[in-house]
Amino acid sequence: MEMTQSSGIRFSRRTGNLAGFLACAGLIASAYYLQLVKGVEPCPLCIMQRVAVFATGIAFLAAALHHPGRIGARIYGGLISVLSLTGAGVAGRHVWLQYVPAEKRPACGPGLEYLLGTFGPLDGLRRILRGSGECGVVDFTLLGLSLPHWTLLAFVVFTVWAVVLTFRD
Repeated sequence: MEMTQSSGIRFSRRTGNLAGFLACAGLIASAYYLQLVKGVEPCPLCIMQRVAVFATGIAFLAAALHHPGRIGARIYGGLISVLSLTGAGVAGRHVWLQYVPAEKRPACGPGLEYLLGTFGPLDGLRRILRGSGECGVVDFTLLGLSLPHWTLLAFVVFTVWAVVLTFRD
């Protein structure tokens, strides 16, 4: 099926899903560049956002490769939306922690591996989502916004994009 944007550019659902995958891959590549080249170390919430971006990208890629009909497109759109909204929730929590005054932030906690290994997946995840003092520190900004701000914006765009791809013929 071909879709038309208001500018007259025609693209298929497959192309749109591939674009979503490439955007996710670009975000993951950027995160690793900032970590490995620029020395910006990820906190536990940053890592959770990476997982959500990765999962969203895999769902976009699966939708592009499968190229389903209308019902399948809605299933993929729903899955991508759920993954993106989950990531947006984590990013939103991270943004909120960055605005909490330093003296009211949670204490810096152990790393992601320790939390998951010691407390198990559910309790470890709960502790990660509470955040820690390091999650409230802004290490890097781009155009005045921190990385969690940009990630939150990306997740909102992914959700809208998934809905557009799902319901346009």
